[in-house]
Order: sequence, then C-alpha cells, then structure tokens
Amino acid sequence: TMSLWDTRSRDLDRYIEEYLLPDTTFRTEVRRAVDTISSFLKNRCFRDTWKSVRVTKAVKGGSSGKGTALRGRSDADLVVFLSDFKSYRDQIERRGEFIEEIKKRLEEFERDQGGMFQVKFEVNRWTNPRVLSFRMTSKKISQWVDFDVLPAFDVLGQVTNGFRPNPQVYIKLINEYWNEGEFSTCFTELQTRFLKQRCTKLKSLIRLVKHWYKMCKDKMDNLPPQYALELLTVYAWEHGSKVTDFNTAQGFRTVLYLIAHYPQLRIYWTINYDFQNVIIGEYLQSQLKKPRPVILDPADPTGDVGGGIRWRWDKLAQEAQLWSSAPCFQNWSGTCVQPWHVPV
Repeated sequence: TMSLWDTRSRDLDRYIEEYLLPDTTFRTEVRRAVDTISSFLKNRCFRDTWKSVRVTKAVKGGSSGKGTALRGRSDADLVVFLSDFKSYRDQIERRGEFIEEIKKRLEEFERDQGGMFQVKFEVNRWTNPRVLSFRMTSKKISQWVDFDVLPAFDVLGQVTNGFRPNPQVYIKLINEYWNEGEFSTCFTELQTRFLKQRCTKLKSLIRLVKHWYKMCKDKMDNLPPQYALELLTVYAWEHGSKVTDFNTAQGFRTVLYLIAHYPQLRIYWTINYDFQNVIIGEYLQSQLKKPRPVILDPADPTGDVGGGIRWRWDKLAQEAQLWSSAPCFQNWSGTCVQPWHVPV
C-alpha cells in the first residue's frame, strides 16, 4: 500500500477508499457471521438447560456496529443482554457462569452442525472473565471472523430513535460506583448510535484517524483507547466544520492538533445525560475537574477515556507534532494545510 505519510493532501479521500474502506463481500460475510451467532444466542443457547434465561437483545458493538470498520479487520463485538441480570452488580458477579454456559453451548452447536460451522476459543486466564473470545467460520463464509461476546445488564430496555435514558439509569450507576467505565457495555447502543448516524465522510475521517493510531500503536505502548480518538474526531468536526463535504486533510490535521494540545482537553456531550439532575450534575462537575485530558464517553459519564495521566498522551502528541510536517498536509501550492478553528 501507498504510505499515508507520502500521500498528497488532495488524494486522502482516494487513499481511504482504496486502502481503508472494507470491501462489500467482506462486509456481507461479517454480517452473516454476526447473524449466525446472534440468532444462536437468542434462539438456541439457553433453550434447553436454562429455560428461564432470555436474551433480551444481542447488539453489535465495536467498529462494525459503529460503521467505522477498517479493511481487513474481521472482528465483531456482540453484547448479549440477559434477562437474569437485574442490576449492575449481577453483571459483575454472574457474567463468568454465563460465559461458561455460552461456550459449552457453542461447542455443542459445532458438533451438531457436522462441519458446517467451526469455532476456536481463546484461552481465558481470568477468574471472572468479562468476555468470551473466539474465532468462527462456516460454510457460508470464506474466512475466520473474530468475536468478543460480552454479557450485560439490560438497563436501557428498548432504545428507539429519539431515545434518551431515564436519569435514574445514571444515578444508579453513580451510586453503585465501581471502576470507571466498568459498565460501558450496558450503553453500547448509545455509543454506536453516537457514531453510526454521522455523515459518511466523517466516518471515513474516523477510519483515517484509526489507521494512523494503529501505526502509532505498532511502535508505542500504553496509548489512550481508540474510542478516545474517535470521540476527538467527532469533536473536531462538530466545532470546526459541521458540513458534510469537508476537506479531509484539514479534518485530519485538526485531530492531530487536538492530540498535540492534549493537556488542555476537556470534552463532554450532554445528549444522553446533563447537569439538570443534582446527583448527575455534581458527579459531572467532579469528573470535569479531573486532571486533563478529560474526554467523557457521551453514553456513560463514568467513562473518562481521556484519563488524565493514565495513558501516554505525551507519546501520541510527539507523533502528532512530527506528522504535522508530513507531505499529506502539503497543499498543491506548497503551503501547509491549516487545522480548523476549534476551541481547546
């Protein structure tokens, strides 16, 4: 592949199209795999042994759920909402037994299918695992797809189009406080909706930023989570552009500019929660007073994916600084691409 560094700024859209967008066959195959596992979980998994257990929803999370998957990445996150979890605590205390059960049933399913369907499980070293990881393939698809299945407490119920969670959902979360973002899986639908509804070009920019981040990750450890960069890209666009047909090089340059200025970042949205309720309001104030960068998950106020000094933003910032002089930020006339004016 052509190197991103050397790609001309006006060719970035073509670069994304040629190297980063998943091809259609591939997308169809991942969708088929997800459908197979979803319908297994909903209709078959607990049918005979644990009759009382219902899978209320199986929701596609991760990049394929958000519509920002990169080419050649065949991973699917499936969050399984279980009727047996009545509280956040249940999710922590009982997820292990459900993961065990799902694994057992998948092995049975594989035997029953007689070679039509194959699974390979990853060895789990945790005593209380939060995820069941496996690879699967079937006669209907030509490759292996990686799965992470995560059992979760269905705190939101039906998430419809204009849905906004009842503040009680967040009050309960704040009061039962565990680790930051411990229950972000419960809010998967809100996370994916936040990105999925964005214009096509913004999702392409997110792919470009993710591709850049993956290159950084290959040579550095302990970087902030990828989700932080996805949110930063949305923030850059919302405050710097807001148009659907923006200049990709400028958008990309803005995200790197924000990363370079990480000690000033304090970013949050009020689409799912806000300051109206006293308990939530006070909690948000305390979250926003934390050491910067603070980037609150728009779906889950306990998830600060900026994380202050928890991750090596400094390393990422050095890399962003270095890239600002890359040929991909040179205009045809030889001038440098300028970032959008975005408040920091």
